[in-house]
Amino acid sequence: MTVANKSIPKRKFDVVIVGAGGSGMRASLQLSLAGLNVAVLSKVFPTRSHTVAAQGGVSASLGNMSEDNWHYHFFDTVKGSDWLGDQDAIEFMCREAPKVVYELEHFGMPFDRNADGTIYQRPFGGHTANYGEKPVQRACAAADRTGHAMLHTLYQQNVKAKTQFFVEWMALDLIKDEAGDVVGVTALEMETGEMHIMEAKTVLLATGGAGRIFAASTNAFINTGDGLGMAARAGIPLEDMEFWQFHPTGVAGAGVLLTEGCRGEGAILRNCNGERFMERYAPTLKDLAPRDFVSRCMDQEIKEGRGCGPNKDYIELDMTHLGGDTIMKRLPSVFEIGHNFANVDITKESIPVVPTIHYQMGGIPTNIYGQVVVPKDGNPNAVVNGLYAVGECACVSVHGANRLGTNSLLDLLVFGRAAGNHIVESGLKGKTHKPLPADAGADSVARVARLDDSTSGEYAQDVANDLRNAMQHHAGVFRTQAILDEGVGKIIAIAERAKNITLKDKSKVFNTARIEALEVENLMEVAKATIVSAAARRESRGAHTVDDYADTPEHPNGRNDAEWMKHTLWYSDGNRLDYKPVNLKPLTVESIPPKVRTF
Repeated sequence: MTVANKSIPKRKFDVVIVGAGGSGMRASLQLSLAGLNVAVLSKVFPTRSHTVAAQGGVSASLGNMSEDNWHYHFFDTVKGSDWLGDQDAIEFMCREAPKVVYELEHFGMPFDRNADGTIYQRPFGGHTANYGEKPVQRACAAADRTGHAMLHTLYQQNVKAKTQFFVEWMALDLIKDEAGDVVGVTALEMETGEMHIMEAKTVLLATGGAGRIFAASTNAFINTGDGLGMAARAGIPLEDMEFWQFHPTGVAGAGVLLTEGCRGEGAILRNCNGERFMERYAPTLKDLAPRDFVSRCMDQEIKEGRGCGPNKDYIELDMTHLGGDTIMKRLPSVFEIGHNFANVDITKESIPVVPTIHYQMGGIPTNIYGQVVVPKDGNPNAVVNGLYAVGECACVSVHGANRLGTNSLLDLLVFGRAAGNHIVESGLKGKTHKPLPADAGADSVARVARLDDSTSGEYAQDVANDLRNAMQHHAGVFRTQAILDEGVGKIIAIAERAKNITLKDKSKVFNTARIEALEVENLMEVAKATIVSAAARRESRGAHTVDDYADTPEHPNGRNDAEWMKHTLWYSDGNRLDYKPVNLKPLTVESIPPKVRTF
């Protein structure tokens, strides 16, 4: 084992960040500006990270276009989370929101503008004024390309700050010393196929989500849960992985996202009768109810025979009344998506949509500073030294059981910045590197060698496709206990098959088959965490809706607060579960007690 350590090239940095999306680059900017030696690893060029696909906006209670304040934002986020979000983290995020958005504006973010020069804001699902009374305009937008503008702005600032990017590198595993502290990562350089050890005083995971565990997804192909897999293999639990958001408006048959900004601008969901059916389900917020609620209503319409099309299997999103000028000004990308993926001119006809997997609410457990936390010696939130996580791969639990639209881009900014500041304030610059263990990199070497030495087995994408189809069937929008329980066995069986993946092409230079095979191992960890956690949660809450747990007086909406107001923790070792309490105590304001969600 020691021989493997000596043979692997090593590089030293103060901080290694895995992932160059919004959260990774917001953290790296803080660190580089503080003079730290920062390396950012990314499977793709930074501006191709999945943050680029975010369309609708970033939430902040600026009050530019309607009455608003952070208390309303705080209430909406707690309610949107179906009371599974930690209220201290939610308060922190909502209070910081205006600051990080104005900071981004000063970095050069090209927000749309109002006539008076202030940032343009549009309404979004679940965002209200006066504690749920009416929709509020809180989403700060750059047309329908907000994530694109944000990513380019952050990349430009990082180039200016001389952040070092390692483009087309894939991180493989965390390196921990005997004390359990993280001291670096192993990484594969795609261009050469060579493995490297990246030593670091601190490692920060910002690898995004894992939506590619499902067959129909709005996620990019790179979203394979790499950070989650790295954490799980290192013995770190994954939190609340049963909660996956289905976005109401994915293009039917294609899965491509149509931003909630469409409905924010006034688009209407209609069934086969042309009825604006959301008025029946959510009389106050209508089409701008939270995503989990709208997705269930759409599915209900389809199940009851009011779907559109020859097979009555989709809903129509109508934007024709907005007018071509508004569409081309506020939703130009959606216009292009309509042409390219549905053969529809949205200025003249409706576009077919279905709920499509979009976002993971769970992830690697952290505190509000981005430090990874695990249960230890009676403390449910003991810090893992040397390891941080931010963005979609992390679960500080501001989203709980359901995320409000535009809170994802806010999450990236707030906690990316907070983690960067916390690392700087820890005095990292003056600290020395902890020694690597004698067998550093041995596990990664063994994983790659197993693929390279294989002479028979299964093709990685065959296994991955079977996994995605199984997850789509067993962990969809509506779930039953029987389907979930059956799904556990199916996913465990597929995970066993993943141990026998073979490579036909053993070349090293840009061998994408090797990368895909390594990604499948990460997908497997996430899928197991999801299905095992979901089967164990015997209630309906937020995005986790199980038909067996229906609406009763004792359990409104199927939610069981007495037994299930707690976070799930899944451990890869033994496929075992543990739990920890939800933090219902905010930092400075009064707690918002649980109640039935109505809109």
